[in-house]
Amino acid sequence: MKRLGKLPDAAQWAILLGSSVIVGIVLHQAHIPAALLLGPMIVGIVMGTNSATIRIPKIGFLSAQSVLGAMIGGSMTAAIITSFTDDWPLVIGITFLTLLASSFLGWILCIRRVLPGTVGIWGSSPGAASAMVIMAEAFGADARLVAFMQYVRVVCVVTVASMVANFWVTSSLPPGATVPVHEWFPAFDLGNFGLTLLVAGAAATIGVLLRIPSGALLLPIIVVMVLHINGWLDVELPEWFLGLTYAMIGWSIGLKFTPSVLHHAAHALPKILLSIVVLIGFCAGISVFLVHYLGVDPLTAYLATSPGGLDSVAIIAASTHVDLPFILVMQSARFFMVLLIGPPLAKAVARFTPQS
Repeated sequence: MKRLGKLPDAAQWAILLGSSVIVGIVLHQAHIPAALLLGPMIVGIVMGTNSATIRIPKIGFLSAQSVLGAMIGGSMTAAIITSFTDDWPLVIGITFLTLLASSFLGWILCIRRVLPGTVGIWGSSPGAASAMVIMAEAFGADARLVAFMQYVRVVCVVTVASMVANFWVTSSLPPGATVPVHEWFPAFDLGNFGLTLLVAGAAATIGVLLRIPSGALLLPIIVVMVLHINGWLDVELPEWFLGLTYAMIGWSIGLKFTPSVLHHAAHALPKILLSIVVLIGFCAGISVFLVHYLGVDPLTAYLATSPGGLDSVAIIAASTHVDLPFILVMQSARFFMVLLIGPPLAKAVARFTPQS
């Protein structure tokens, strides 16, 4: 393939948009969950690894995160919060086990000298990718390799989760039944739509200005959730707008896979992939526990324990018939725990790790 970096930016954007539409439609017609995240992400990876120079502006990615935060916050109800308070030992316990497993895998990568320094520890964190990259850089780790590990994990998790969701949805359909068709352009309340965007945008702006880790996603979740639960905000986000948001996030992830980063990480890629597969398998094992002992349906249990990010798993869950509130509670709990104890845990493990 011709090096895309030699093409004008306008041509690169045209290729990105056109290819994403085609791949997204193909995946959607194949009933792949989160096709509008997966398709643009695949196109972004292909273009990024072929030296494309275009990037999603930071404000575009932050805006997409704020919209997704509003979607997640609007999915929360008082009953969900009550459910969390009732089951918090289980939620915290499962989340902590996942953090310990990911830290152990990262430690193994470090002591085996698969990656330099403490990169493996920071890169193995199951969520809050952007925050972990920033923290890792402040701690002296190679931010490029940490970002590579984090986004390889995201790609693997999204791909596997989409495959599992697609298999479960199609295999559980009664004979002769078809997958429900999305209504992409439904009638919607323009006033509520505008107010939702205003609240999400304001919350995201405050989160960024206060330098809260992943604040553009985190603060809209909290603010919209509080307003929605109290009946002060009727969240309105039409499918077509969410589709654009998913594409923006997919491009942001995919275009981070540049030739220079691949060059630095190529020798370690097989072992990185192995560690990710082990982590996905560990989390799948926890989901079996939820199915057998708590009666949670298998797809809900798998997505609830899948080693995130919160944003990509929420997109997949929203496109399938699962217990979305339960998934969001589990994923949100891990997201908050990763932000709160992930960096201190990574630092603690790093102190007992030989530097190279």
